[in-house]
Amino acid sequence: MNFEHTEDRRMLADSLNRFVAEQYGIEFRNHNAYGEPGYAPERWQQFAELGAIGALFPEDVGGFGGAGFDIAVVFECLGRGLVPEPFLGALVVGRAMAAAGTEAQKARIAELIDGSTIAALAHDEPEGHYELERVGTSAEREGEAWVISGRKAVVVHGQHANLLLVSARTSGAVDSAEGMTLFLVPGDAPGLQRSGYGRIDGGSACELVLDQVRVDAGALLGSEGQGLPVLEQAVGYGLLALCAESLGAMDVAKQSTLEYLQTRKQFGKVIGSFQALQHRMADVLLEVEQARSAVINAAAAIDADRLTRERALSAAKYTIGRIGTLVAEESIQLHGGIGMTWELPLSHYAKRLVMIDHQFGDEDHHLARYMALTSGD
Repeated sequence: MNFEHTEDRRMLADSLNRFVAEQYGIEFRNHNAYGEPGYAPERWQQFAELGAIGALFPEDVGGFGGAGFDIAVVFECLGRGLVPEPFLGALVVGRAMAAAGTEAQKARIAELIDGSTIAALAHDEPEGHYELERVGTSAEREGEAWVISGRKAVVVHGQHANLLLVSARTSGAVDSAEGMTLFLVPGDAPGLQRSGYGRIDGGSACELVLDQVRVDAGALLGSEGQGLPVLEQAVGYGLLALCAESLGAMDVAKQSTLEYLQTRKQFGKVIGSFQALQHRMADVLLEVEQARSAVINAAAAIDADRLTRERALSAAKYTIGRIGTLVAEESIQLHGGIGMTWELPLSHYAKRLVMIDHQFGDEDHHLARYMALTSGD
């Protein structure tokens, strides 16, 4: 099988890598990622103009890509620069709209592609873990409208989102696979309360309270009670994106560590000449290539049947979680004390690598999920 990118993808990667390197230096990134609103709005618009958001969607909804490898290319470039812009929300919410939306809802994907609308997924809850089917937020019909009540936790970029994809239960038990319904809720809906905060790895999130939030019938995304398959598929694109982002960050951490080993001297020799450190660095290099293979496999399987797709995604997320933590720890240790300092970009890459493991399920969750998906064979 030929894993080389097409010419269009190579051109997109070159453009994005050059833009990130020139316009998104680490000081600029940290100033915006750890400030308000947690990203750089002017850069978000520039990314949109470059076509980075449009590459995440197929042509039938206004994009010009949308394949697994298109998503992987974009997010790997973003990972190299630790870009905190709200790409993930646009991808997951937009993909859900593309899969189950009405024509009017699909038309709104154009607002995501041009960067004018910030979208966020509001699914996780304070009492939940990583199981997608677990939803305690409720939605009840009142005439032609719906009334939603509940709480959502760690809604990434939710504080400034214009559009929220909210999961709510319309029937069944809290952990039932049936009865989950998806709604597109405007960010200025009455009864919506948001408490924002900065994330440890940069960017922002919020805790969301829905207090009798009333939305019209047009807010319903897909069929009542059948939201889980749509959400699972949309989150699958998010899993692929996170894995590719982690791979980009790993590459930078690996390269900076190699350069440090080749220049730092101790006892009159560069420390990269010490055999013990060579062995540790060789392990890192091999593991990063293993992570790359997992991302390629996930990208190739993203449009396959559900079982093949979900196995590949859980395998990749498990692999990325394990290897990302390894790369973060080894890179810091091989740098010595300087590896922990704020001024060294590596420390921020290490934080992001560790935190990616906890988005959409950590390595333990996805190992158990992969085993469960495989046990039926």
